[in-house]
Amino acid sequence: MNIEIFYDLGVSLVFLGILLTIAALLILVTSGVRHVERTRGGGIMICGPFPIVFGTDSESVKTILLLSIVLVTILSAFTVLLLLFHE
Repeated sequence: MNIEIFYDLGVSLVFLGILLTIAALLILVTSGVRHVERTRGGGIMICGPFPIVFGTDSESVKTILLLSIVLVTILSAFTVLLLLFHE
């Protein structure tokens, strides 16, 4: 396998994330939100293989925790594949 494929994939995912963030902000601004009863949200910081999850309610935290486990599993699999096929 060619290492440049993984580099290009990583750069593409970063740009996709930036575009999705901009699109979400544009939708939020143009939707004209007048009254919000309750805002829910959360976030994750991945330090190595360990996710640090935070959120405003238990439902958000459970969802983000599940997504972080999937993400860490995918990242670990890519790391193992990269080490196996690098040589």
